[in-house]
Amino acid sequence: MSITVQTPTDTTIVMSRSFAAPRDLVFAAHSQAEHVRHWWGRGNPLDVDLDFSVGGKWRFVEHAGNQEHAFRGEFREIDPPNGFTWTFEYEPMAGHIAVEKYEFTESGGRTTVTCTATFSNREDRDGMLQSGMEAGAEESYRALDAYLTKIS
Repeated sequence: MSITVQTPTDTTIVMSRSFAAPRDLVFAAHSQAEHVRHWWGRGNPLDVDLDFSVGGKWRFVEHAGNQEHAFRGEFREIDPPNGFTWTFEYEPMAGHIAVEKYEFTESGGRTTVTCTATFSNREDRDGMLQSGMEAGAEESYRALDAYLTKIS
């Protein structure tokens, strides 16, 4: 299964991907540091700081080769196991903040994760698309597939 990416408006990206796992487990894999560190950074070593509460901050640092890639944000809404909303910022491009809403739906033992990312303007949205975001998300979700199989 691969990720589906759409751009329904000038300021949004919608990504969705299905997993052969129950919603509670897929939600936990997105919301608990002990799970996130196994898959989020494309499966690379990842430092995870995660306060999963409304107003709580998060920061992930991916270690890939001799480089570090740091991301951060804040949780705005949490509705377990249906979804959550957070802000998303790549630290080297500070100030370009997206609001990402994650929705988790289950049908027939499969869970679909849909992320709607909203940007301040079209340039920020296009910059994210051109950054390799789709390939990176696909790699991370492949790592999540493997991790879910391991812990199921």
